[in-house]
Amino acid sequence: MDLASIIGLAMCGVLVVFGIVFDAKTGVNFASLVNFLDVPSAIITFGGAFMCIMAGNTMSDFIAGLKSFGVIFKPPQADPVGTITKIIELSNVARKEGLLALEEGAGDIDDPFLKKGIMLVVDGTDPELVRDIMENELGAMEDRHKAKKGFWEGVAAMGPAWGMIGTLIGLVNMLKALDDPNAIGPAMAVALLTTMYGSMLANWICAPITSKMGVYNGIEAGVKQIMIEGLLSIQAGENPRVIEEKLKSFLAPADRPTGEDNGE
Repeated sequence: MDLASIIGLAMCGVLVVFGIVFDAKTGVNFASLVNFLDVPSAIITFGGAFMCIMAGNTMSDFIAGLKSFGVIFKPPQADPVGTITKIIELSNVARKEGLLALEEGAGDIDDPFLKKGIMLVVDGTDPELVRDIMENELGAMEDRHKAKKGFWEGVAAMGPAWGMIGTLIGLVNMLKALDDPNAIGPAMAVALLTTMYGSMLANWICAPITSKMGVYNGIEAGVKQIMIEGLLSIQAGENPRVIEEKLKSFLAPADRPTGEDNGE
């Protein structure tokens, strides 16, 4: 579980509640929370935002987008240092025993992307074709991630928009009921709370989700790029030490196994 996502989202809620219930003069008053709960406002804002997204997607894509919310709590099982170490081991095997010996080593590898690349190399596939196949697969993965990220970016755009629609509804109802003081309050509540709900949906929920998805995609894509370059280097017969230095260049200086620092 990703503690940063859990703590960050939870603390956003805590801060909102704190802002509602705390008063410098009277202290904490939890009864104030009731003033910020309005069912019509929630239905207009959240319902309108998600139904618009549903209308713009297939049902299967819409459901998949909703399920992707849980992705931010599960960091990718990507280990760039471990990946480099494994590739260097494979390069030593290939250097001593030949490329065909890599097939046996592939049996101990859990990552399907790396295993697929090894088998392409073992089968004697042209290096350019190996690169094309693996980069196409990498691109397909990034497209899937982009689709999930785009789902929440759409919700982030629709939230404030539907909040504004709710605000306009509330204002119209308020103006039509100026002769009835009892109706002005509820109409004004809808007008203001829908804007608040829309802003919270976009900035409390959607913005962190899209940001974290981008981070996770970068991590996964980076590791797979290391795999591609490593396997092509093995296929080209490069020295394991050269391969190691090449692959370490993909990592930040502080993350490199040797702890070297080039001044960045």
